[in-house]
Amino acid sequence: MTTTPTPAAAKSPAPPPRSVLRDLAFLRLWAGTTASGLATWALPFVLGLAVLHRDLGAAGLGLVLAARTVGFLVAVAVGGVLADRHARRAVVLWSALAAAAAAPLLTAGLGRSLVLMTAAAALAGAGQGACRPAFQALTAETVDPARRQEANAAMTLAVRSSTLAGPALTALLAAVLDVRTLLLGIGLLWLVAALVPGPGSVATTPAAEPGRRAGFRAEFAEGIREARRHPWFAAGLAALVAVIALGYSATSVALPLISRDRYGSTWVLAAAMTAYTVGALGGALVIARWRPRSQGWAAFAGLAAYGFAPLSLVLPVHPVVVVAAYAVAGIGIELFNVPWFTATQREVAPDKLARVSSLDFLVSYGLAPVGLALIAPAVGAFGVAPVLGVCAAACFLVPAGAALVPTARHFSRTAPKAAD
Repeated sequence: MTTTPTPAAAKSPAPPPRSVLRDLAFLRLWAGTTASGLATWALPFVLGLAVLHRDLGAAGLGLVLAARTVGFLVAVAVGGVLADRHARRAVVLWSALAAAAAAPLLTAGLGRSLVLMTAAAALAGAGQGACRPAFQALTAETVDPARRQEANAAMTLAVRSSTLAGPALTALLAAVLDVRTLLLGIGLLWLVAALVPGPGSVATTPAAEPGRRAGFRAEFAEGIREARRHPWFAAGLAALVAVIALGYSATSVALPLISRDRYGSTWVLAAAMTAYTVGALGGALVIARWRPRSQGWAAFAGLAAYGFAPLSLVLPVHPVVVVAAYAVAGIGIELFNVPWFTATQREVAPDKLARVSSLDFLVSYGLAPVGLALIAPAVGAFGVAPVLGVCAAACFLVPAGAALVPTARHFSRTAPKAAD
């Protein structure tokens, strides 16, 4: 007697992962990262208020901000090594505490000692720089891979929102608080960044035993070798160099001049910068859920979209075109940033993640001042339109070339598996 075989039970689809916004560990990390971003953004703005109140001169402001940049660039490389040597949570704690300690020192030096303010600004920049790669690596330890893109989008939404609302909020606070109190408030933000995040919870590959550890230079060089092991990462850094050192620097110099001379008003400057931030918010919302089949190509296309910003300034177009171009550039930059951070957290060896992230920040922050220093003389020598045209072409062409590099299509050394 034959029997009819029992049909196999249908495979039930896996439940979708819980939203990262319902994860307490991530929310603590998000709060700390947001606080550090607010503090980083607020310091130059508050120091600008000090210039308006004649507590600090213009030359002094330049010196203090330069010291902060130098402190950042030195510490971001050191912080990457430390965050791979030690617990990432500990690096976040001590670096944020260092930045918090700089606030009362800035307050004490304001109007009294430019030397003290310069040293305090360098300390604040060092704390900020050491935090950045540690926060990137801590995100990978806190959030499982399936939810990291959503997590990185939530991080950038917080940063862009603070950039959009921060000036109005600070102006309101400045109406009732003096500059010294605002500086101490920045220190409190750094205390939040230091104390609120929790330890990572996702298992990662442990770092090497500290018994026979290589020196700092050897470990940093090891991070460079790890970065070179991923052709898509090296190509992405090259594209970032073009967009930041050429495109971003050119528009930073040219937009105020064109807003004043061509349109006879500063409202185009304000509207374009606001459109860029709003566009970036929209891009972050889109990429939080969108998973393009060719993630790397989509990301490089987003990065290339920044070229529309300098291109819109070349010809005497209607100001609405300029504002729209900046909105497109803002959307595109987050279509690149979020997958870029997520791929780095996924593809790079966990024990080298902070060092590779530090290379990213060194390029992003280190080349912007270099570009600004070169673009202004170039505008004086050749004129605004030719310089903007060359920079726009670089923004379009260099990311397009980077997209042709092996492994760039998916930001991965191996193509993703097709879904069943």
